[in-house]
Amino acid sequence: MDKEQLKYVLSEAEERRLPSLFARDVPVPVDTGKAVILTGIRRSGKTSMLFGAMLELAGSGVSRESIVYLNLEDDRLYPATAPELDLIVRAHDEMHPSRIAGRRYLFLDEVQAVPGWERFVRRLLDSGQWGVFLTGSSSRLLRKNIAAPMRGRSLPIEVQPLNFREFLRFRGVDVKPHSRASEARIHGMCAEYLQTGGFPEVVLAEAEWRGAILQEYADLILYKDLIEGFGIANTTVLKLLLKHCLGHPGGLFSPHKFHTFLKSQGIAVSKDTVYAYLDHLEEAFVLYPVRKWARSLRTQTMNPVKLFSVDNGLSGRFSASPDRGKKLENAVFQKLKSGGQEIFYLANGHEVDLATAGESPEHAWNVTWSLGDPSTRERELQALTWAARTYPGLACRLIAHETPSAWKAPFPLIPASQFLLE
Repeated sequence: MDKEQLKYVLSEAEERRLPSLFARDVPVPVDTGKAVILTGIRRSGKTSMLFGAMLELAGSGVSRESIVYLNLEDDRLYPATAPELDLIVRAHDEMHPSRIAGRRYLFLDEVQAVPGWERFVRRLLDSGQWGVFLTGSSSRLLRKNIAAPMRGRSLPIEVQPLNFREFLRFRGVDVKPHSRASEARIHGMCAEYLQTGGFPEVVLAEAEWRGAILQEYADLILYKDLIEGFGIANTTVLKLLLKHCLGHPGGLFSPHKFHTFLKSQGIAVSKDTVYAYLDHLEEAFVLYPVRKWARSLRTQTMNPVKLFSVDNGLSGRFSASPDRGKKLENAVFQKLKSGGQEIFYLANGHEVDLATAGESPEHAWNVTWSLGDPSTRERELQALTWAARTYPGLACRLIAHETPSAWKAPFPLIPASQFLLE
């Protein structure tokens, strides 16, 4: 990293007009005394949320010269090393010597591009003169995985693609209570949301461009975050794994069976490699595993996992299957996940799609697209009845996109759009 070149990059960012933005449901706090780390899959809106924090600071009277922004994946800086990060401070000192003694704010995009960044950030925080905001596309930046120098000094926030309420906000759709016209429109928008997904750029794009944008995202995640980011050698196995898992969100997955399938196709790979690649997909925020609930951790690990996708639109690039019920289940999972609780599924002859639990399961949801088919209705109710009998006190609910006009059953029925808006 060259200091003089760096000054041009910093000056360019400083002169750029901050864009007007759609508000997200999760605010970025300022002046916490900790490094705020926005982490999540690429293109989920982390940079826009950084700009939102910069706008908030500027609106509160902070000089633009005291707000420093840098994308560490900028080709003019690549490759940057941890010792070179101090050049950012030195370059800014030389550009704005009058700001040295005052409070300044550093915004670093894609910080995982510089291994060892933690000690530099910790030093800035310890000085008491810098507020620090970071983004990254790796779960290594989450609280449970954060490096030792940052423990206790960071505030990680996982940024997901848009939830349904944010999707409506980006599309300019108002949610009007007690309005049949509003309810009908939101019902139709829910079906579109399950198809389009929640990547902000995709949501705002014209319909004819959405597929191409999502394919670009899929390629970027595959090659930059996975193959390059983890040094993956067996790209054939990775692509098959992605196609299988993202193409069937909410489906049960057994690494052992997938390994057997690979062998049947003449693909030589160890079972450990399959497990490692699954971990990489989770670390890159592409997939989220959900285990079967059991008191024994060994029992949990011995059973297949359900794998959910970070985004329904992204899943659509890996499968032409129009399984709307699974897409709805995927959206319900993402909604529950945003509540911060660990999620499981329940199974023993019957299967309940999603559950949260403490010492035992406490809340459970089955998800289906339509209850028009009597066999579907019977299957869903039988599973919830089994769960309610097995786990006393369990609150069971059924979620469907297409709901009957009259409902007589022992479990509440929640329209999908209503649940996703809660």
